[in-house]
Amino acid sequence: MSPVLSAILGLMFAGGTYLILSRDAVQVVIGSLVLSQCANLYIMIAGGKDGEAPIVGHHGAANVTDPVPQALVLTAIVIGFATTAFLLTLVYRFYEENEEVDLEKLGGEKS
Repeated sequence: MSPVLSAILGLMFAGGTYLILSRDAVQVVIGSLVLSQCANLYIMIAGGKDGEAPIVGHHGAANVTDPVPQALVLTAIVIGFATTAFLLTLVYRFYEENEEVDLEKLGGEKS
């Protein structure tokens, strides 16, 4: 993996972590979305370089692309979309109940 791609992934991971640690519920959802996309990019980059299509008919091809990382990322995108929709629904319900999206208020009053 090139140093530029490593730096981009590191910045995305740091940004997602920063957003998840915030008090705003919408920022937490966006942070989880950024982290999941960062993980998807990491899997795709770790999957290797481009090659020929992995279809029947390329017997003995030396440079064939591995389809497993692509299938894993496609599955992760679908699961991430469903998780994001669920989290946004929870944030909307939290907003309806409390008229704000501050997560500190979710824990109740401290005595």
